[in-house]
Amino acid sequence: MFPTSLKLPTATEDTPSIPTGVQLTPMNPVFRHDPYPVLGQLRNAERVHRDEPLSRWFVTGFEEVREILRNKDLSSNIHNANPDSYTGRLRVNAQSGGMHETYNSILFKDDPEHRRLRSLVSKPFSPKAIEDLRPRIRANVAELLDTLTAPFFDLVESFAGPLPVIVISELLGVKSQERATFKQWSEDIAAGFFNPLKLREQTERGARAQHALCEYLDEVIAARRRHPGADLISSMITADEVEPPLSDAEIRGQTNLLLVAGNLTTSDLIVNGMKALLSHPEQLAALRSDPDLIGNAVEEVLRYDSPVTQANRILTTDMTFHGCPMNRGQSITVSIAGANHDPRANADPDTFDIRRKDVRHQSFGGGKHLCLGAWLTGLPTIISSCGSS
Repeated sequence: MFPTSLKLPTATEDTPSIPTGVQLTPMNPVFRHDPYPVLGQLRNAERVHRDEPLSRWFVTGFEEVREILRNKDLSSNIHNANPDSYTGRLRVNAQSGGMHETYNSILFKDDPEHRRLRSLVSKPFSPKAIEDLRPRIRANVAELLDTLTAPFFDLVESFAGPLPVIVISELLGVKSQERATFKQWSEDIAAGFFNPLKLREQTERGARAQHALCEYLDEVIAARRRHPGADLISSMITADEVEPPLSDAEIRGQTNLLLVAGNLTTSDLIVNGMKALLSHPEQLAALRSDPDLIGNAVEEVLRYDSPVTQANRILTTDMTFHGCPMNRGQSITVSIAGANHDPRANADPDTFDIRRKDVRHQSFGGGKHLCLGAWLTGLPTIISSCGSS
């Protein structure tokens, strides 16, 4: 069931010359199959587009997206969004569906709350901390690869799905037998929250998953308060540099974010990378013959088929952006996928080229909300392992 306020096109309507509304979402089969031609059509017509059916501004140009992501005057707090806006609808759907816990994380916070929470949660994701994790992640990869003995296998089910859950679970101190449940919870929560056009059953399934996750985390937090360990949840509990100390709700929020955002995006990055290489055998052959290309290959995968396709901001004041008058409380959706394929930023952007010079992409966002996991990607290890087999 769609929200009744959405103006969905009917089968009898002519396709407009400029894509808009549902045409810019996975609900459109053409967009779902290959979004880049649709985004390119819109970008060529309007780099900053007023998407009236979904009540948002939709930005596809590379430099324009970059400006929005780095604009300190824009908000990530969805409470600042008009209720009938795209981002406001996410909040309303989450509240009505019992999923309000989902936006109690740094992803939806502004300073000073954002700075306070991020200063603590970001420690395990610093370059040095990630480098210290490298041996363990390599061991995780090797253990999973050892289980792939059949000539054909499902990459998602057998490898891309389990790996990020294993890594994140070890960071959080989650027991190995509970990882599969964590994975399912994260998928259900993401499907139930991040899509304002979702079906009722997705909302209900997401709400059940959110409730179950919160109950589980409450038990874990209580146990760690009694007996702290060396995991991230314990470090959030015992941190003495954060004032005031993190509440249980705040710890749940950050843990929820790591589970949902870190899990799905990493799985998608692995799959997108392998799909790109297998679809371009000459590129895979080049990487196998010259493993030093791995770093640039990862950047090109992030640009060519980013696991995160868009981000949202809310206007806190009226402003004019590239000639477009925008009002306080309105939503802005920046199309990371569209920006990464902007020919003004990357020549011949629809070509996958692991030797591309000066790869430019927005896949980790930007500004104060730069992705925490930017340094934590198993893709180099994965491609190297698969490429040498």
